[in-house]
This record gives sequence, C-alpha cells and structure tokens, in this order.
Amino acid sequence: MFEYNDAMHDYFQRYKFQGDYQLRQVFAKIMQQAVVQRCAEICLVVPVTPTTLQTRGFNQVAGWLAAPLAPGLMTQATAKSVPQSKKDRQARLRTPQPFKMAPNTILAGRRVLLVDDIYTTGRTMRHAATLLLENGAKSVTGLTLAR
Repeated sequence: MFEYNDAMHDYFQRYKFQGDYQLRQVFAKIMQQAVVQRCAEICLVVPVTPTTLQTRGFNQVAGWLAAPLAPGLMTQATAKSVPQSKKDRQARLRTPQPFKMAPNTILAGRRVLLVDDIYTTGRTMRHAATLLLENGAKSVTGLTLAR
C-alpha cells in the first residue's frame, strides 16, 4: 500500500520497537478498509513469536485491525534466532518455515487474506501462504502496509 521509506521506517521504529501503541491509529482505518475491500472469507495476521508478544505487548498488525481474529497461524518453537528485522536479505531468504497451523483451524475451500506489516523479501508471506494452501485454503491473498 505504501513505500517503505524513511518516514515508514521511523513510524515502525516507534510503533513496533519502542511500543508506542497509540500510533496504531495512524493506519488503522486504511488497513481496516483494505481488508474489507479484499472480500476474503477469513482474515489472518502473520503472528509474532510468544517472546515478541510478551516483550512488545501487542501484535502490530492486529492493533491496526482492532477486531478479534482467528489464530490460524502460530510460530513454531525454534532455537533462539535473530529477529527478521535484524537479518540481511540473504539471511531472510534462508529462513526455514517459521509457522505451523493453530489447532482447530478450518480452511477447507476458503479464501484467506493474510495481513502483515512490511513486505521485504516476500519470504514470510510465501511461508505462510504455502502452509495455508497445504492445509486446504482455496486461495491466499497477501496485504501489507509497506513494501
């Protein structure tokens, strides 16, 4: 939706990494409208790790959407790794599948909208979309605020 430029970088630094949760309101309406326009049967957000959720206190994408969301995807427990935001392009492309399906998620024949904050290499979206399709989704469409 928007170019990832210096202004977006500053926004994400304050919102995600400095925990300025009030900044969710800056893009909440536009993200909510974008979700509605995509007409999916189910909307899932790319999850953050339990450690990130505990540290940050919120999932930045869920903060924009301001609605209860089906869990759908979960992060897999892995050995301590470097956060995506700290990896270079090549390291991001080598990232193994970080997701697993949440229990009782039913996707059979449904159109899924997958929402994330930043599209960098596309690896996160591809991992999630692959898993969702393997688990019965009819289609997966990605939506990110910045690229």
